[in-house]
Amino acid sequence: MVAAVFPSRKLLVDIRRRLVYFLAAGAFVVLLAGSGFAALEDRAVANYWEGIWWALSLMTTVGFIGEAPETVGGQVLSSILMVSGFALMALVTAGISSLFVREEQLPDVEAEEAFETQALRLLADLSGRLARLEEAVADAGTNDPEDPQS
Repeated sequence: MVAAVFPSRKLLVDIRRRLVYFLAAGAFVVLLAGSGFAALEDRAVANYWEGIWWALSLMTTVGFIGEAPETVGGQVLSSILMVSGFALMALVTAGISSLFVREEQLPDVEAEEAFETQALRLLADLSGRLARLEEAVADAGTNDPEDPQS
């Protein structure tokens, strides 16, 4: 039963691997957007490294560093970075919190599984005792000396 709810360490490794992919994709987007800001926003962004700084500040939901973008392309890129920053933070937060929830619920699931196992054992024992009682009652009914039909 625990294996059905908590399949194994494979799931935890899978969540961590996904987090690594999300963070790597976020870093790639920051690097790509840095070059976009350097190309699109000549007055506000002097070079590629300032473009990366702008992209990083937008991805981490800090906001604009200095001036807001002046070109339509810069505004669109900024909007995309803001939304993807929120999405990245939500995915990372959900992945990390799911690790804590799984670890916290494991003792409860194990206790429930132990209770279910014990209850099934008791039910099997009661079923056997009931079958023996029914058999004894049936035997007693056929061997009754006062019954004229036996």
